Amino acid sequence: MNIVQEESRRDRKKLQRRGLLIEIARRYIATKGLRSLKVRDVAEAAGCSIGSVYNEFGDFDGLILTVNRETVQALTTRLKAVPADDPLRQLHGLADAYLGFATEHANLLRSLFEHRMEDDRPFPEDILAMVMDAFALMYAPLVRLLPDRDPDDVALLSRMMFSAVHGIISLGLEERMVAVPPEQLRERLAQFVDTHLTGLGVTRSA
Repeated sequence: MNIVQEESRRDRKKLQRRGLLIEIARRYIATKGLRSLKVRDVAEAAGCSIGSVYNEFGDFDGLILTVNRETVQALTTRLKAVPADDPLRQLHGLADAYLGFATEHANLLRSLFEHRMEDDRPFPEDILAMVMDAFALMYAPLVRLLPDRDPDDVALLSRMMFSAVHGIISLGLEERMVAVPPEQLRERLAQFVDTHLTGLGVTRSA
């Protein structure tokens, strides 16, 4: 085996190990929650040392952030699949799609918003931008429904609306408080969207 082949083999093994570490961490978070995730458990499940995890991701935060990036990418893909032919239905569809994702991946979504960086380091800008891009998907339909509003005002309204949807869903699915069955939560969420839009002067006849 020549040097090029050896390097290629090492690169493949490194990529495979990286993928395995990410999958193990994602599975732990998805099934047991972020607080259950320990670097030692991930390393043991992957058959490698703790040092190997740190070498691959810089630190434990790096592994968690990698999982969180995949989560927000998957969420954004789900939201972008909502039909955009009718702005009112699109807003309802975005809220419903968010609920569906949160119901299926509750712990992964919690990890995205609950993870705190070690040593009070700032949260990565790229993940913040990805989350804001997901929230901004409500902007286009709101612009169509509120054509006379200032675009900056509509941008703020879209972020506030998505934040409210997120809050309703997060609290509604929180088992430690008063969890709401998904179907009832879906109905309440639709009512909120309608009520909020009515307050902005938008009705179902729009």
